Amino acid sequence: MSHHSRLAGFMIDCREGALADAAAFWSRALGLPVADPDEGGQGRYAVLGAGPGGLHIEVQKVDHPPRVHLDIETDDVEAEASRLEALGARRIESVRGRWWVMEAPTGHRFCVVPMRAPEQRASPTSWD
Repeated sequence: MSHHSRLAGFMIDCREGALADAAAFWSRALGLPVADPDEGGQGRYAVLGAGPGGLHIEVQKVDHPPRVHLDIETDDVEAEASRLEALGARRIESVRGRWWVMEAPTGHRFCVVPMRAPEQRASPTSWD
């Protein structure tokens, strides 16, 4: 059975300081409004307004060194994670049973997440 995936956007990880301060900095730096200063109400995610091409951009609090990582969104998280494993990626952690943190053969971390707003952004690629 085929599934679909595409680049969803970027997550800006931050460890130091308050989420609101980090979101305010990146909002001003990127020229994007803070659309939701506390998505989920746990003080972990701040959503910025749509980036170029409708890309989803968030600032998130993390316990590891700060970095920027990309999210790949899909209509079938398990199939997409398996497809990426076949390309050489490895699964690092399942987050709340909803998405996978993965690592590319180059050492870069990224996430495979459920597709949001399928009608927005570029058309996803269909994989068999």
